Amino acid sequence: MALLLTLGAAGCRKERLEGADKVTITVYGFSILQEPLDKEIFPGFARWWKNRSGQELIFASSFGGSETVTNQILAGAKADVAILAIERNAERLLRGEATRTDWREFPHQGIINRTPMVIVVRKGNPKGIRDFEDLAKSGVRVIHPDPVSSGGAQWSLLALYGSQLVKSEKQTGKRDEAKAIDLLKRVWKNVIATPESARQARTQLETGFGDALITYEIDALQLINRSSAFEIIAPQSTIYSEHPVVIIDHGMTPSKRALVELFINYLWSEQAQRTWVKYNFRSVTDERLNEAHRSFVRIPLPFGIDYFGGWDQAYPAIIEGIWKKQVQSATAQ
Repeated sequence: MALLLTLGAAGCRKERLEGADKVTITVYGFSILQEPLDKEIFPGFARWWKNRSGQELIFASSFGGSETVTNQILAGAKADVAILAIERNAERLLRGEATRTDWREFPHQGIINRTPMVIVVRKGNPKGIRDFEDLAKSGVRVIHPDPVSSGGAQWSLLALYGSQLVKSEKQTGKRDEAKAIDLLKRVWKNVIATPESARQARTQLETGFGDALITYEIDALQLINRSSAFEIIAPQSTIYSEHPVVIIDHGMTPSKRALVELFINYLWSEQAQRTWVKYNFRSVTDERLNEAHRSFVRIPLPFGIDYFGGWDQAYPAIIEGIWKKQVQSATAQ
């Protein structure tokens, strides 16, 4: 890291002496990243860089559903960094040659933070929702972001499906796939809106639409910190979403790349990890930060994407094979 700082400072200082008094890093991110990046991480790194190089650093950013921002970059959007909701989108950028660098070469295999999928209900929990199964009860109106555009929606589907596999395996020693598919079908029948991103889904619930929302814990905590009208339900079993960072270095100059890589590595610094936790993401570098955060929910039976064999297996088997071909088509009939 010290060597990287030295090389980066030398390279970018040379670029500044050649006439660039300012430099811009353009970051595309999935929707719920906006607050910690805009409010603290971008300004913090810009101050650090200004103090060491004398060069003003400006961050330009764009946020939306993870699938959407990935499509924008593949279509030619001029991004330097992408922070995505799902590893599959990072793989799409690598296959599409938007990046020449495998994100897994970075620390923690490119994962900068994580958060479990939880349920948000209205204060007092009038529908009596205690776990994912209750979202399938008659009269429960569920808001669920669109899996076509939203990485959070894909995590949500995996949380629903995987929770049944984990619980059935704990009870009987075998994964009950039929039970998992049945839950997906029954919950999806209660979905009344599919906004483009996790943030738009939260906004719909906040404005009085629907009874329950499956979303990231970080988004749920941000909501209840702003409003006393909601509460969080922690499922017995749910998935932890993990979020990779990708450098969009196709055609990037060496000096610009050095600076951008400095910024990417900053995302695992103690200061940045404390900021992630402050804004309700869970740290990937220091579990003590997570343990000290009193608002984080306890998940008795957590699991990760590796439970399905990774995104390479989970997406075609569950998102494409089960949700799109069985669940969505059955609901449309």
